[in-house]
Order: sequence, then structure tokens, then C-alpha cells
Amino acid sequence: MISISLVHMERKTVSDLISVAKLAGVSRATAARAFSNPTLLRQATLQKVMAASKQLGFRPNRIAQQLRTKSTKIIGVALPTLSNPVFAEQLQAMETVAKQHGYSLLVATTDYQPAQEADVIENMLRQQVDGLVLTVADADNNTVLDALQWEDIPTVLVHNQPQRLKIPTICVNNYRAMYDATCHIQQLGHRHIGMIAGPMWQSDRARLRYAGYCHAMNLKGLAALPVIEMPKHTQSCFTTLQPYLLGENALTALLCSNDLLALSTIGSLLRAGYQVPQQISVIGFDGIDLGQHLYPSLCSVVQPGDKLGRQAVESLLALLNGQPLLPGTVTHHFRVGESTASPPNVQGNVLLG
Repeated sequence: MISISLVHMERKTVSDLISVAKLAGVSRATAARAFSNPTLLRQATLQKVMAASKQLGFRPNRIAQQLRTKSTKIIGVALPTLSNPVFAEQLQAMETVAKQHGYSLLVATTDYQPAQEADVIENMLRQQVDGLVLTVADADNNTVLDALQWEDIPTVLVHNQPQRLKIPTICVNNYRAMYDATCHIQQLGHRHIGMIAGPMWQSDRARLRYAGYCHAMNLKGLAALPVIEMPKHTQSCFTTLQPYLLGENALTALLCSNDLLALSTIGSLLRAGYQVPQQISVIGFDGIDLGQHLYPSLCSVVQPGDKLGRQAVESLLALLNGQPLLPGTVTHHFRVGESTASPPNVQGNVLLG
């Protein structure tokens, strides 16, 4: 009975598709291509087919199509969270590009937890996704990514920069980006500079950023402090931070591993009576729009989430089609804001000691 039903469904789909083709004034093959691979059609032709489809109430039979092509036209996407705007912006761009090529996204979040990553990816594989776009906690110490090397499933990483695994990745140069941020704050006269991050074992990006901070500090002969590690990735704890703000070596500048953590840090400093940036400068990382609309506006390293998302899907589609991959490194840039200034012991460019 099932096979008979599927044959009936496919025949009905073909019949309806012929009606759409006639109304649009195109061949049945062209009408079919509008739903299976719309990028191959001229925009005017595609619009005619879509208009005819809407007028007739035609909906393509995905099950029959999958049986014929052995493709689900679904891309699995795993992200740590959607509460961070950088991931939400990236996802929106991914969905736009996927739709343009006739694909849908199957999206799940993992809360930076390797166990959840394993469950999510296993579920996506069971759903027969055509490919995977992933952001994981730690790419070089991830049993799921190791296992995927033996699966016939195209995979692209976003934000991760694996050193051991040969998986295509789309990201900014996290090491260089934080190095640049550290150099910027040094040029303002700061010498006592610290870095704040969430749980380091959950973010290989944060570890690379910390290495960039250490390099910039060492080149200037300055002390690179251990990471000020917060319990959560996007929430600052003033009790954890306070000891670093006391004494003759009190920090005058803080580099944060993401913008939400930077904004939370500014809030906790202001509530404790500190002035930002007059007493303490703060720099974020991500360049989310929200940072520009608050006071003081956030100085930040900008990684373009929309470009990361677009390039990730385009790279995956290139893998699916056997085409050359695009370069994996996306350029970051620095956004100046009101959250940074020279330290209290500096007037102009003269260090008072």
C-alpha cells in the first residue's frame, strides 16, 4: 500500500507540475528546475513559475523528490546558542543563501556542551541531511568530529580553527584579532591589561584570542595575566573581577572574549561605582549592533556574522557540487567606541608613571 501511495503522489505531483508549466509558459523540465535548483533559472522565468505555482496552489512533493534524487535538500546547522546576536545574524544569512539554492535548514543549539553536540549531530544524520555546518566547543578535542571523518557527509565549521583536523572552516583569525585589540589599548597608554572569558575548555576561539593577547603583551615586555574566567560565557561576575581592580597593579583595561560579556562587565563596573572609560577601558569581540546603541558605546573587534554565514553555506554547497572551496578566513576590523580611553595616569601621550 505504501508504494502504491507514493506512486500516486508522484503522478499527482507531475500532473500538477505540468499545469504550473503551462500557466507559466515554460516546459515541465524548467518548472521542475524552479523547485529543485532555482539558481539555474533566469530571475524572470523563476518569478513566472512561482507566480503560477501560487495561483494553482501547487506544493512540490518533497518525499517523491527525495526518492528520485537521494537528496533531502536539508542542511544541518548546530550552533552553541541563539542568545548571542553574532550567531543569530550568521543563521539569518545562512538561511537566505540556502533558500536561494533550494535548501532548508535543520537548526539546533548545543549550549557549548560536547555531549549535546553529539546528540544533535547524530539526530541530523538520522534525518539524512545533505551536509553539516557546525560551531563546536573545541574542534581539536571533539569525538564527534573525529567520527565524522569516516562518514560520507560534507561538513563545514564556522568560528572554529582546528589545528589537527582537516575540516573546512570559515572564521576570522581569532589570534590576530585579539592581538590587534591588545595593541590598540596599549597605544592608548595602558600597561595593566587583562582578558575576561567564559569557561575556556568550552571555547577554542577564546583560547586563540588569549594567545593573541599574550603575544601582544610579551612583545611590549608587559605581564600577560591568566584569563579572568567567568562561570558563564556572556555574564560577568564582579566578585570574580574585583581582586584584579585593587592595589598598585590594578587593571585599567579589560579585553572581553565576546560583546555580551563586555556589556555585562561594563554594567557590573558601573554598578560598583567605577567609571568607564575614565577609570577602566573595556573592549569586546564580535561587533554586535547592540554595542553601538548603548552608552558608553562599545569598542569592539568586529567579525561579520552575515559574511560568515553566507560563506559557510556557499562553501558547503561547493563541497556538495564538487567545486573549489572559497578562502576560509574572513577579515575582521576594529570598531572604535566610547568604552575606551587613556588610563588615569596618562595625560595626552605622556606617561606620568
